[in-house]
Amino acid sequence: MTLAAAFFYLFAAMTVASGCMVIVARNPVHAVLFLILAFFNAAGLFVLLGAEFLAMILVVVYVGAVAVLFLFVVMMLDVDFAALRAGFIKNAPLGAIVGLILLGELILVLGFRLVRPEVLATPAVPIPTAGSGISNTEAIGRVLYTKYVYFFQGAGLILLVAMIGAIVLTLRHKEGVKRQSIAAQVARGKTTAIDVVQVPSGSAVIPAVDGRS
Repeated sequence: MTLAAAFFYLFAAMTVASGCMVIVARNPVHAVLFLILAFFNAAGLFVLLGAEFLAMILVVVYVGAVAVLFLFVVMMLDVDFAALRAGFIKNAPLGAIVGLILLGELILVLGFRLVRPEVLATPAVPIPTAGSGISNTEAIGRVLYTKYVYFFQGAGLILLVAMIGAIVLTLRHKEGVKRQSIAAQVARGKTTAIDVVQVPSGSAVIPAVDGRS
């Protein structure tokens, strides 16, 4: 066994074990920590494949932003996880259906690889060789922003809609709370910002002294 194969089996085993621990961990904080460990090991697999850019993106974006955000949200929000676990039995049939669909997709992918392995061996876009002078990052950029530019823009649009939907669904307005209206402030003029009050002579308000006016 070569050194690269040994590292592959090490990273692959750690990734699968970390993914299983994310599912079975009772503490949500521990689940997020196992998720971060799975991301690091997946980044190691990308490095072995020669995709250094993808490994860096996985560490910087997913570990440095998404997983840490999950960790802080879980730690800061007062989430009643007992109430969430109470609905496990009720949602178990739907979860089983989704799991069977994913299992069927994995079986189809593996079966297609066994039936026609030459399709996977022939990439849709030529991979630059080591002596071509093109780095891994440049090769990904050329493919992503030329052949798959519409798919890239579509994925960005889907993420934008998902972010706006999450904000709208989780936003809660409290009654009786004064909120700032930028449009109302900009539209204010002399007629709305100043109130001229005509005070009759001799009817001025005398300030209270020791509780008496």
